[in-house]
Amino acid sequence: MAEVAYVNASRIFSGNPPVRAVDQLQLDVADGEFLVLVGPSGSGKSTALRMLAGLEDVDEGAIEIGGKDVTNVPPKGRDIAMVFQSYALYPHMTVAENMGFALKLRGVAKAQIKEQVAEAAKMLDLTKYLDRKPKALSGGQRQRVAMGRAIVREPSVFLMDEPLSNLDAKLRVETRANIAALQQRLGTTTIYVTHDQVEAMTMGHRVAVLKDGLLQQCDTPRALYDHPANAFVAGFIGSPAMNLKTVPLTAEGAKLDGIVVPLSRAALDKASGESLGEVTFGIRPEALALVSSEEQGMNMTVELVEELGADALVHGAVKIGEGTERFVVRVDGRTPPTLGQQVKVAVRDTTEIHLFHPESGDRLEA
Repeated sequence: MAEVAYVNASRIFSGNPPVRAVDQLQLDVADGEFLVLVGPSGSGKSTALRMLAGLEDVDEGAIEIGGKDVTNVPPKGRDIAMVFQSYALYPHMTVAENMGFALKLRGVAKAQIKEQVAEAAKMLDLTKYLDRKPKALSGGQRQRVAMGRAIVREPSVFLMDEPLSNLDAKLRVETRANIAALQQRLGTTTIYVTHDQVEAMTMGHRVAVLKDGLLQQCDTPRALYDHPANAFVAGFIGSPAMNLKTVPLTAEGAKLDGIVVPLSRAALDKASGESLGEVTFGIRPEALALVSSEEQGMNMTVELVEELGADALVHGAVKIGEGTERFVVRVDGRTPPTLGQQVKVAVRDTTEIHLFHPESGDRLEA
């Protein structure tokens, strides 16, 4: 087992201007931790993983594994095992042969290979498939074989690059639970890349959010959800996404559709100190509620209702300043409003409001 550290590590691709795919990444991963790198396409997450694997150069800074600088160490000398998006199995070999191939190359005794393969197969529920070829397996089974091949090597670090993206939705949910449970059992330091923030939130001990090669925030899933460091993290983490709208400020709060939503004195003072006439106002769908016509709230015209069973997501237009903005509200799925209906929406709890600088996107309140 080993801790991992990115020490102001950068990957710069030539061009005019040069592209900093990963820019001064400073990130420590504890021994035995399951860390997820998440971000949109082009954010640098896969490049960062490949830098750790030795498959991409480190142009600035360093990478350490177990306290040792491995920046210039070839991949085979880093004691890592990687699971890719494509299963990369040898079609002419059986499951057992695929899983034990790396050990065979090392010159490990046949009896020991058989023992380690059998143990990994038992963990992954692959024992009855050991004599099959990959073409006789389902996508989920092939992915488990790829994981088994990594497990038998007993590396210090597992690297996983979007390993579930080729699976259907139901199997993806099942397999990510299996991976999380397996990592907990093995206790191997694991760095996992995904573009799916739901996957990130349900698997990682901590989640590192990247955008344009820059680390935006790294924290526990709950901390990211409750206290996003900036508007990008706020909008990226959570499904459905947080409602983020730029709204005018008054001395008492934020002005939405003719009503003033009260804000904390600390937030107002910070906005005033920066001479802001408007802020980016964030509120999650579950922190909004439909209220009666007699109560104070924003007038919303229902444009779409997504019925999800226990609850429903109501999308609608609300007047903000001279224009309209779409808000999403999570409501009871048994009694959702209908398309075209006029409803009133209010903030359920003002402590659930998030405020960000309208230009930099940085969080305004603590």
